Amino acid sequence: MDQISDLLHKWMLESLHNRIIVNTKDGSVLVFIPAGTFTMGDGRDTDTTEHQVFISDYWISIYCVTRHQYAKFIQATNYQQIQHKALCNPILQVYKDHPVVCVDWNDANAYAQWAGCQLPTEAQWEKAARGPHELLYPWGNSWNSGYCHTRRNAVKQTTCQVHAYPHGVSGYGTYNQSGNVWEWCADWYDQDYYNLNLGVIKTDPPGPELGTQRVIRGGSWCYEDSGYFRTTYRYWHEPNYRRDSLGFRLVLPYPKP
Repeated sequence: MDQISDLLHKWMLESLHNRIIVNTKDGSVLVFIPAGTFTMGDGRDTDTTEHQVFISDYWISIYCVTRHQYAKFIQATNYQQIQHKALCNPILQVYKDHPVVCVDWNDANAYAQWAGCQLPTEAQWEKAARGPHELLYPWGNSWNSGYCHTRRNAVKQTTCQVHAYPHGVSGYGTYNQSGNVWEWCADWYDQDYYNLNLGVIKTDPPGPELGTQRVIRGGSWCYEDSGYFRTTYRYWHEPNYRRDSLGFRLVLPYPKP
C-alpha cells in the first residue's frame, strides 16, 4: 500500500512539474492550458452570445503581474509611464505582492513584450478562468463573495495579494480571475464580435482587427454585483485608461521556450 501511495505521489509531482513553468525573464509562474474546444460566452448579456471556440495549447500566468515585478521592469528598461497618485506607484514596497495597477494597455503590452510573453486574448483569458468544466465563476456555478476580492471584503478599498483567496482558484489553477483587479486583454472590443459566423467553431480568435477600446476582464475590488465577476463578463476601456483597479497577466504560446 505504501508503495502504491509513493508511486501516486511521484506521479502527482511529475504531473504538476510538467504543467507549470517559470518565465526566467520576470519570474512569472505559468500553468499549461491544453488545446481544445470550449463554449465561450453565457448568453446572459447582449455581447456574450454562446459560441464554440478552439484554443491551441498555451501557458497563462497563475497570478497577475505584481508591483514588485513591474518595478524591476521599470528599472531594467527605464520605461516611462504616467503615474497619477501615490496608490498607483508600482514601487511601493508595502504592496509589492499586490497586482500592479494604473497601467494602461500600452504599459501592459510593453511589459509583456519585455518579458517575452503576450497579453492573453479574450478567448485565452476566458478558457483559463472557466476551467475544464466551463464554470460561471472560477470556483463553480454559484456566487460566493468570500471566494474573491470585492468591495464587500476589500480592506481600505484597495487590492489584495495576488495569491489571496485560494478557494477561488480556477480549475486550471489560476488565482483571482474574478475580483481584485480588472485585467487587460490583447483584443479590441466589439459588442457584436461573438455573433460573427455563429455555428462555426472559431480557432484562436484574435478579436477585431480595429477598434477604439480594449477588452478588460474579471471584475475588481471596486465592484460588488456578482454579474461583474462572471468568467464570461466583458468590459472595455480606452487603451490609455488607468485606474487603481486595473492590472494584467501574461500568456505564452506552447511549446515552452
